[in-house]
Amino acid sequence: MPYDVIIVGARCAGASLAMLLARRGAKVLLLDRATFPSDIPHGHFIHRHGPRRLRDWGLLDRIAARTPAISRVVHDVGDFPMQVQDLVEDGMAWGYGPRRTTLDRVLIDAAVESGAELRQGFSVTDYLMEDGKVVGIRGREAGAAEIEERAAMTVGADGRRSRLARTVQAAAYNEVPTILCYYFSYWGDVSTADFELYMRHAARRVIFSFKTEDDLFAVFVGAAIEDLSAFQRDTEGAFMRSLDLVPEFAARIRSGRRAERFSGATDLPNFYRKPFGPGWALAGDAGLHKDPLLALGICDALRDAELLATALADGLSGVRPMEDAMADYERQRNEASATEYQDNIAAARFPPPMQQTLDLRAAVRDQPADATRLLKALMGMTERTAFFNPANLQRVMSARR
Repeated sequence: MPYDVIIVGARCAGASLAMLLARRGAKVLLLDRATFPSDIPHGHFIHRHGPRRLRDWGLLDRIAARTPAISRVVHDVGDFPMQVQDLVEDGMAWGYGPRRTTLDRVLIDAAVESGAELRQGFSVTDYLMEDGKVVGIRGREAGAAEIEERAAMTVGADGRRSRLARTVQAAAYNEVPTILCYYFSYWGDVSTADFELYMRHAARRVIFSFKTEDDLFAVFVGAAIEDLSAFQRDTEGAFMRSLDLVPEFAARIRSGRRAERFSGATDLPNFYRKPFGPGWALAGDAGLHKDPLLALGICDALRDAELLATALADGLSGVRPMEDAMADYERQRNEASATEYQDNIAAARFPPPMQQTLDLRAAVRDQPADATRLLKALMGMTERTAFFNPANLQRVMSARR
């Protein structure tokens, strides 16, 4: 019997979508060429609206059991390291940094528990087309014969190089080429805040780091793509020279032990893709990809999985025509992501901070409660107007004088 939905890619976007659709009663087949648990050399920080969605889905406790909640931040835009405490709102910490072996497994388990069928180690070799419509997939498990599976809708949650997107020639728009490259590894026995961020605009470097599982500290360096050759020639040397832009931080890292090899990400274009067509849809990085600077990838994948699940469920059930539901999915995705997409691109070009920003940071430097309120507003934990309103800004700036 055909499936309602086949999802190709069982990581954060695909597994979340499978879970949400299965909870709505859809017959879902979830495929991935990997076998889980399986790590990938990607960033893995979840913040903004990501933790809230995981909590709403009943999964945040599973994440929190493996990795520390992150509520203490050092935030430095080149002026001074602003120490911020108590980044907790509505009983929930600002962020979490689970390894992908944990995050993807939690989401996959939840999908299977909800009724989705999972096939690991399954490679999709082609997509089935009839009269210009995708009607399923062709593929195989390792060592097995090729088979076909059919569905009313086939979803590509298979990353920025999505095979489904190529097959259907999904149109890209709002494109910006790769701006930065990133290298990272993990350190133990390091004294740190939960999360630290250092922008060095003149050098075109960003350094960010966070606590993750097994008492390790993930450390990332983002550099202008024009500097990629230096990292390729001598990854460790270029990485540590970047850390030396923040001497105190570099000293702490050098005092610890590097626990894993370096990983890199160098092909990081920014784009939207048309996320649907006859019999197909795209989720996660397959439909919307951006530079990792603001760490939006995972939380956006969870959001878009939720939007797509609603659209697919409505279309499959006949609540509204599938094309109308999917057009709403694209519109909602684009509206929800537009401001952060542009902010992310702008920040990746390392413009010097505005004087008003530096003045405001200086004003809250010795005011811990206001520093916390400032970062909560900037990081999407509270409405921006809760801090950035004329009366409050006047109060904060007057206190500095």
